[in-house]
Amino acid sequence: MIPSRYVREIPQRYRLEGGKCLKCGHINFPSRLICPECKSKEFEKTVLQDEGKLLTYTIIRVAAEKFSQETPFAVGIVELNDGVRVTCQIADAEEGDIQIGQRIKLVFRKIQEDGKAGILCYGYKGVIVG
Repeated sequence: MIPSRYVREIPQRYRLEGGKCLKCGHINFPSRLICPECKSKEFEKTVLQDEGKLLTYTIIRVAAEKFSQETPFAVGIVELNDGVRVTCQIADAEEGDIQIGQRIKLVFRKIQEDGKAGILCYGYKGVIVG
């Protein structure tokens, strides 16, 4: 990942922040400049819920070089309790243990290293609750 892009994304990656439209209340993640619902340009920062349910998932068996040592792994779409949908890796679970509709909690984890002397990239992964 390009370092300048990573630094710009720190609020979303480190604090799970989104933008809540002041006009219609729609929450965007990541934050946007224009609300897709009402076209307003006025937002306030909001911290997103860290739990939700798994809507769908897939198993990645052939991955990009940076993630090839982790295969196979699951990536899913989680709808958080506040209605925001996020895509994340499902961690700490065997392939047969993952089911649509399960409760998922987002946890802060290392995502990747950018090269041997590069930066460490952190973000959220989902773990099955209960």
